[in-house]
Amino acid sequence: MAEKKVAKNPMKKKKKNGRLDILTKGFIRENPIFIFLLGMCPALAVTSTMETGLGMGLLVILVLTGSNVVVSLIRNLIPEQIQIPAFIVVIATFVTIVGMLTEAYAFALHQSLGIFIPLIVVNCLIMGRATSFASKNKVSDSAIDGFGMALGFTFALMLIGATREIFASGAIALGVYLPLPFEISIINTEMYLFNMDVFAGPAGGFIVIGVLLALFTAIGNYRQKKKEAERQAWIEQKKKEAAERKRKKAMESAGDAS
Repeated sequence: MAEKKVAKNPMKKKKKNGRLDILTKGFIRENPIFIFLLGMCPALAVTSTMETGLGMGLLVILVLTGSNVVVSLIRNLIPEQIQIPAFIVVIATFVTIVGMLTEAYAFALHQSLGIFIPLIVVNCLIMGRATSFASKNKVSDSAIDGFGMALGFTFALMLIGATREIFASGAIALGVYLPLPFEISIINTEMYLFNMDVFAGPAGGFIVIGVLLALFTAIGNYRQKKKEAERQAWIEQKKKEAAERKRKKAMESAGDAS
């Protein structure tokens, strides 16, 4: 049984991406921040708390999903020479809309994020998905891709923010910036040993992002080495099978000759 398992061709695992794969690839395998290092400015600037990271992530979800849908709808109507300016106009429109909605209904979040809301326009993640995916695929797949990649971006911001907030204050609060009907502390370690103010500032952002990048890089390297080991095992198994067939054929030829 073990030999049969080894003998499977690892290349056969590569199947055509389905919609579930498009949705989930942004979390680990193609995470915008931890793998592609996109959107690093907001990752450093707006993740002093988990809630501000979540707020920025929600805005990016709306902008990226909406712009992907519109870009996919008009992809065949725009000449190639003016695609980039047209995409920027689409993205800027959605950023303006979410900025106005944030100012109207989540003023504390709007004040906290500040200039980084209009800077969503130049987020490499959003422009990258518009040019590399939405401009080449149908509307449904583009919407799923935008939503999935934005979820991965939000997950990364929340992870960075939660880590910084725990080490800076020993707690994670909700309802401070988002328009929730309550304000609670969902995690309160009450361990003042963790109250390190450095994590609330830029230096803490660099430290946390550096550690998380190292962790995700180690995971990626491990998966790559495992895949390479499986491929080498499959090659060696095929070599043994070929040698065994050659030996049997030689024995059969010798038996026929005698």
